[in-house]
Amino acid sequence: MSTTYGRMSAMSESMLTHLRLLVESESPTEDLPACRRVVEVASSISAELHGNAGEILEIEGRPIFWLGGKNPQVILLAHLDTVWPIGSFQPSWSVDGDLVRGPGIYDMKAGFIQALYAMKNSDFTKVALIATTDEETGSLSSRALIEEMSKKAKAVLVLESAIDGKVKIGRKGTSMYRISLHGRAAHAGLEPEKGINATIEMASLIRDLISLENPQLGTSVVPTTLTSGSTTNTVPALAVLDVDSRSFSLAEMERIDNAIHALKAEHPEARVEVSGGINRPPLEKRATKLLYEKASVIAEKFNITPWGGAVVGGASDGNFAGIHTDVLDGLGAVGGGAHADNEHILASHLEPRTQLLSALINEILL
Repeated sequence: MSTTYGRMSAMSESMLTHLRLLVESESPTEDLPACRRVVEVASSISAELHGNAGEILEIEGRPIFWLGGKNPQVILLAHLDTVWPIGSFQPSWSVDGDLVRGPGIYDMKAGFIQALYAMKNSDFTKVALIATTDEETGSLSSRALIEEMSKKAKAVLVLESAIDGKVKIGRKGTSMYRISLHGRAAHAGLEPEKGINATIEMASLIRDLISLENPQLGTSVVPTTLTSGSTTNTVPALAVLDVDSRSFSLAEMERIDNAIHALKAEHPEARVEVSGGINRPPLEKRATKLLYEKASVIAEKFNITPWGGAVVGGASDGNFAGIHTDVLDGLGAVGGGAHADNEHILASHLEPRTQLLSALINEILL
């Protein structure tokens, strides 16, 4: 495939050509065959670029791309899954000057390409690029691997996208819950008093959940999807609610966790069932301070703009790594629209951010 993107260097054009292959291999997390295909595409790009296809691992039934050493000092961490169902983002690739659009291009297939190119000048025995396929749903299969490898590494560099050009020096931790309210069915017209209305009981729980928030500490508790009832003329016997909770403080996350698991229904015969809990701990500034300082020196030397550090509400696999070693997140694409229909990158930033990443790897390995 040959595409001309205007006044760009040969490296930038090559990066965009490879990025298009990756983006057009759509890969929603829940679609395992699609995730396997995108990892195979990543492997073929690696083979073309490095003469080394890397490995495709299977962990708990999910594919993971691995290129580089088995005991790396520096880990480049990425994910190849996206939130977009196949065919839902159209067109799947478009270029308008510097702006390039596609499903998952910003979150975070461009970051993977940047990492792959940054490894051109790296010692493959000391550096590894690991790309998972379950990050968007909590990394349930890949978390153990990420933590195990992070314990042994000097640094983990996460290729999630930048925020207005800023790398991420802090992230909230995330918790995910599913709350099931078990009531009792009855005929809604003939004898509703004989039922226990799960919708009404869940509404009471939602008020309790919202009251747990602490905006001063950045603690959010957000009811998201809700289903209840079976037919329009039946008192609902079951309501199911998903809850997303986040905080910069692990103590806050534990407070919320205890409160959610202690929820009680108002009706004495209704029953509350809670599953889920703390998924990713916060990524604290103490874990990012050293690498941010190193990267900032390199950014100034290379005249990388925009630049800076941001603290954000979203979590990533860097949260897991930050428990064990130094981490810097948000080293990927400059652009915007993560999870939105305006998802895009700015192509002109691909090459300089890749050069920064390569220099940072070498600095860490000194």
